[in-house]
Amino acid sequence: MSNKLTVLLQNAQVKNRIEEVVGKNAGVFTTSLIQIQQSNKLLVDAEPNSIVAAALTAATLNLPLNNNLGYAYIIPFKEKQSNNTYLTKAQFQIGYKGFYQLAMRSGQFKTIHATDVKQGEISSRDRLTGEIDFNFIDDDNIREKTKTIGYIAYFKLLNSFESYLYLSHSEMTSHATKFSQTYKKGFGLWSSDFDMMALKTVLKLLLSKKAPLSIDMQNAVKYDQAAINDIEDTDNISYPDNKTKEIDPDKERIEILIKTAKTQEDLDFVKEQKEVTEDFLPLIKEKQKEFNKLNKNND
Repeated sequence: MSNKLTVLLQNAQVKNRIEEVVGKNAGVFTTSLIQIQQSNKLLVDAEPNSIVAAALTAATLNLPLNNNLGYAYIIPFKEKQSNNTYLTKAQFQIGYKGFYQLAMRSGQFKTIHATDVKQGEISSRDRLTGEIDFNFIDDDNIREKTKTIGYIAYFKLLNSFESYLYLSHSEMTSHATKFSQTYKKGFGLWSSDFDMMALKTVLKLLLSKKAPLSIDMQNAVKYDQAAINDIEDTDNISYPDNKTKEIDPDKERIEILIKTAKTQEDLDFVKEQKEVTEDFLPLIKEKQKEFNKLNKNND
């Protein structure tokens, strides 16, 4: 299978497409792509069109494919076919630094950042508005040894508009379980670098909902975790590790809050959120039944 990529790269149509995207750097692009494939024994078996398409997507967004840099990755993933066999495809995935770079390039951001939140760093939470006050630990040595309880992303635009999104560690775990097949099976980036994926996720969710999105950022959200199946038709995509194409950050947040509610107070807090619609009532009722049954047993 490894020779199939080399053969594909010699195809005139593919060579023309590469030259359209990277211009005079086509030769370097081709060489580096072969090196990327050969450096990953799982990627060697991946469908070659998806490898080239993933690399071209990274090039279009001007994000380097270097695992050590953390901007973008090509990840092999086995996708189940209609005949119950599996085809290994290359999945394009953006890292936390990739989303950060794309946002800053738009020229609309004054500040953008994402960080973990440690135990004791939440000083107060307004149960009505959902606003949270943080008191971060200054000593890095102490902070490094303190348990991580969540992740927060923040940005401020040049026009002074600002927003943030906080997800607890349990909410992030629920997200990974829901949207990543590899995480549920114990491998992949969610398993090998949970913190990095958590930072990327909370930043992506915040930007996709609250920030002005440049064309590059819109494409980043669209192609992140996608297998691009056709080099010419970039809309021919699938999400082998994440079957949900569109993610509504507010809807996902409410679903996670309901499912991870540990007390009646937690559930009441969710009910007060302005994003709660009738669609969530069945889920809330199920959780309420759990608490009613628990209270009955305690009585």
